Amino acid sequence: MIKNIVLGMLLLAGFSLSAQQKANYKLADRFTFKNFRYADRNSLSIYPEFINDGDCFWFSFTTEEGKKYYYVNPAKREKRLLFDTGKLLGQLSEETRKAYDTKDFTLQGVEFDKKRSSFTFVFEKNRYRYDMKTGLVEKVDTVISKGWGESWKKYSPDSSYILYAKNHNLFLMGNKEKGKDTTVVQLTTDGEKYYTYAKEEADTFPTAPVAVWLKDSKRIFAVREDMRNMKEMGIVDVLAEPRPKLKTYKYSMPGDQEAGRTEMVIIDVETKEIKNIDIQKWNGEYFSVLHTSKNGDKIFFERRPRTFDEQEVGVVDTKTGEVKVLIHEVDKPFMDYKMANIMFLNDGKDIIYRSERTGWGHYYLYDGEGNFKHAITSGAWVAGPVSDIDTVGRTLYFYGLGIDKNIDPYYYTLCKVDIDKPGSVKQLTFENATHMVHFPKSYNYFVDIYNRVDMVPRIVLKNKKGKELMELARPDIRRAVEMGWKAPERFKVKAADGVTDLYGVMWKPFDFDSTKQYPIISSVYPGPFYEYVPTQFALLHDDNTRLAQLGFIVIAVGHRGGTPMRGKFYHTYSHGRLRDYPLADDKYAIEQLADRYSFIDGTKVGIYGHSGGGFMSTAAICTYPDFYSAAVSSAGNHDNNIYNSWWGEVHHGVKEEKKVIKDSINGDRTESTFKFSVPTNMQLAKNYKGGLLLIHGWVDDNVHPAHTLRMADALIRANKNFDMIILPAENHGFGGAANTFYERKMWFHFAKHLLGDETGDFYYEIEQYKDRN
Repeated sequence: MIKNIVLGMLLLAGFSLSAQQKANYKLADRFTFKNFRYADRNSLSIYPEFINDGDCFWFSFTTEEGKKYYYVNPAKREKRLLFDTGKLLGQLSEETRKAYDTKDFTLQGVEFDKKRSSFTFVFEKNRYRYDMKTGLVEKVDTVISKGWGESWKKYSPDSSYILYAKNHNLFLMGNKEKGKDTTVVQLTTDGEKYYTYAKEEADTFPTAPVAVWLKDSKRIFAVREDMRNMKEMGIVDVLAEPRPKLKTYKYSMPGDQEAGRTEMVIIDVETKEIKNIDIQKWNGEYFSVLHTSKNGDKIFFERRPRTFDEQEVGVVDTKTGEVKVLIHEVDKPFMDYKMANIMFLNDGKDIIYRSERTGWGHYYLYDGEGNFKHAITSGAWVAGPVSDIDTVGRTLYFYGLGIDKNIDPYYYTLCKVDIDKPGSVKQLTFENATHMVHFPKSYNYFVDIYNRVDMVPRIVLKNKKGKELMELARPDIRRAVEMGWKAPERFKVKAADGVTDLYGVMWKPFDFDSTKQYPIISSVYPGPFYEYVPTQFALLHDDNTRLAQLGFIVIAVGHRGGTPMRGKFYHTYSHGRLRDYPLADDKYAIEQLADRYSFIDGTKVGIYGHSGGGFMSTAAICTYPDFYSAAVSSAGNHDNNIYNSWWGEVHHGVKEEKKVIKDSINGDRTESTFKFSVPTNMQLAKNYKGGLLLIHGWVDDNVHPAHTLRMADALIRANKNFDMIILPAENHGFGGAANTFYERKMWFHFAKHLLGDETGDFYYEIEQYKDRN
C-alpha cells in the first residue's frame, strides 16, 4: 500500500513538472543561426560598383535561385545580367578541368575597360577577360599575390621607399623596383615598449609602423603615445598550458594621474632630420590627425581635453614645426563624438565643421585660416552623417534626423545643401523609413536602399531629385515566412517625465495568441552614445527574436540620455548620472505597454543586457526589486571607477584641479589633478530581492571580470541569493560554444523566473530541450 502511494506521488510530481514546461524552446531553436540558415543565404541589400567613375554600375544579389550579377545603365533605365554564370563557369571548367557551383560564384578583382565592353576578373590565382558582347572568356595572366608577408611594408606615395617598424623603432629602405638603394636605414632610436613606433607590440620581426607618409614622398610623420607611466591591469589565462598565465596590459582608469602623453615627430627621409612637434595643450588630451595637404606642408589635427568639453582644430607647418589653432569650440557638459565630423575641401582651404552649439547638430563653414563664414545647416533638427560631398558642385549630401515631422526621428532622411548658400537644404527622400544611398561621381542618380524593422528593404534607382526610376532588386523572404517568421513592431511611449517621446521595437512569439498574457523582457544597452534599438530590417535581431519565441514579449526602447540623433538636450541628460539615468524611463515604458496591451503581464518583468546593458540590468533589478522579477547581466561594468578613463570621465564628468608649482630655477609650472567618483551597482546590493544571473568572460580585458566579482561580493556580504557563471576562455564578446551556453542559460533563467518552467535546471546537456516531445 505504501509502495503504491509513493509511486502515485512520484507520478504526480512528474505530471506536475511536465505541466510546467511552458517555454517553447523548440520554436526558439528553430530560429538559431544553425537552423535558420536562410538568414545568411539571401541578400537584403546591394553595394553598387560604379564603372570607371561613370553612372553605370554592377552589383550582385542572392536569392534562393543563387547569386547573380547585374549590369545597370541608368540613362537607359536598363538592368540586365552582367553575364550568364553557367556559360562563364563552363568556360572556366574547360580551362581548369574542375566543376563549379553555378549558384555560388563570387566575382573578384573586377576591372572594366574604358568602353565598358569587357572586364577582367581574378579566379583561382589567374586573371581572365570576359567579353560582354560575345560572352567569351580568355585567360590573361597569372596573378602573383604578395600575401600577408608584405603587410608590414608601408610604401611612399611614389613607391620609391618602404617604411616599417622593428624593435619599436622606424626603419627605411629603398624600393629596388624603383631603382633605389635597398640599404636599410634606422630612422629612430628612442622607441621602446609602451612608447613605440609600431602598430603592434613586435620585438625582433618587422611590423607595420604608426608613421604616415606625407604626400610629397619626402617626409613622414608619426604620432605615438607614451604609456610608460600608465598603470597596468592584469588577468589570468586559466587555460594556458602548462600552467595558468598572467597577462598584463596598460589601462587608464578614471581619475588616474598617469595618463598617456601623445607626441608627434616629422622626419625627412633624405636628410634624416627629426622635428619634435609640441602638440599637447592639455594633460592627457585626445589627439588625432585629420588631413594632410597634397604638397606635404600642412598636417591638420584635432585635440580634446580629458573633460571632453572643448575641442581645437589646428594645423602643423611641417617645414617650420609651428602649430596654429584654427577653430576653438567649447561645448558643455561634453562634446558629441558619435556624429562628430570635420571635413577638408580644396586641400584645406575650406573646413566643414559639425557642432552642437545651438543644441542641435549642424554643419558650419570655415576658411582654411579658421575664419567663420556661415552655418551651412540650421534648425530644430539634427544634421546627421554625411553621405557624399560633390566638391565640384559644392553640394553636401547628408542624412537629416527629425527634419520631416512625418518621419520617425531615428530614420535617416537624405538631404542636400549648397555649401555656399545657407538655408538651401532640400529633402530628397520622403518615405517613412531609414535610407542608405550610393552616388555615382556625376550625382545625376543615386541607389536608394530604404527599410524599417517591419518593412522588407526596397532597393531602387532614383534621379537626382529623388524620383524613383526603377527597382533594382527585391529580397526574397518567402522561406522565412513559411517557417513562421513575423516582423517585429515599432512603438512609441513617453519617458518618465511624461513629455519626451521614446521609440522602441517589440518582438512577439511567432505563435502569438492575443487572448493570452505574456511576461515582458526589456533588452537594454543604455549608451549613452548609442541606443540599442534597431531601425533597419533584419530577419534575426540578435538574441531578441529567439528569446520572444520562448513565450515572452521582448522590447528594446530608447532612454533619455542616449543617442545624439535626438539633439543635445536629449543625449546629455545622462551626464553626471551614469548609473541611474535610464532606469525610470525603462520602467515607465514597460508600465505603459502593459496598460496599453492586455497580452502583456506587467507583474512578470525581466531585463537583460551585455556590457553597458549588463550594468543597467543589474542596476534596474536592484533599484526596482519589486518591479523586475529577473535579470541577466553579462560583462557588466558595475564599477565605473575601475573601467576605462575615457568612458567614465566623458559620460559622468571629471574634475580637473590645477595648482601652480613655484620653481625659481626652471620657472613656475602648473600641475593638474583629476578627481572622479561615480555611484556603483555594489551600493545597490542591499536592495536586491532575487532573480539575478551574472555572467562574465574570465579574460575580458575591456570590462575586467573584477566588475562582476565585486558585484558578487557585495551581494554575498548583503546575504543575497543570486546566480553567477564565469566563461573561462571568453573576452568581452562571447563566441562559439560559450555564446551558445550563455544564450541557453539565459533562456532557462527567464523561463524559471517568469514562466515557472524549471526544466532547464535538470538538463545535463545545454541543448537537451531538443529531445523533448
